[in-house]
Amino acid sequence: MSLLKLSALTISGIALWLAPPAVLSRKIPMHGLVQGVALVSAFACCFEARRTAIALAKAEDFEAMEQRAIIGDAEDELATSVYVAEQKRRKEAEQILNPMPNPNDAVLLLERALAINSEGSEPEVSEPDLTPEEQELAEKIQNLKVRGYGKVKIILELWGASKGGGAKYKAAEAEYKRLVGE
Repeated sequence: MSLLKLSALTISGIALWLAPPAVLSRKIPMHGLVQGVALVSAFACCFEARRTAIALAKAEDFEAMEQRAIIGDAEDELATSVYVAEQKRRKEAEQILNPMPNPNDAVLLLERALAINSEGSEPEVSEPDLTPEEQELAEKIQNLKVRGYGKVKIILELWGASKGGGAKYKAAEAEYKRLVGE
């Protein structure tokens, strides 16, 4: 709309500027007055066209600035999500490589291990009736217990049984009790 208005005002101003000398004759008594009104109208059209052009340029600048802000926000959001994902992966990798990064965690795990040893509830993994696979499974259970895992979490982790008392869970629980010696 503004571009159309700008074009119409510019064409009107030029037409009003050129029309009086070409169309009106000097013999008409009001020639000077009509020519003056036409020139004033031409100036008014030109000034209005200039004002509209400035407003249009400001609007375009604002739209461009708004577009740059939207693009900048999207880039910042993407960079932030990439950074957060990278930090999360780095933390997971550190936890895998160093399972006890915190000294307090190490002390806690050692205390649990000592408590298990002092209570005598250490699983017997060297029983003669256990197969090598069962001995390996018993060692995994012991390692998970030392890390602080409970019975249910160990069953879910090692056997993949779903919690809720299904047949697979009950069988895994019986196997767990047999390997631990409960």
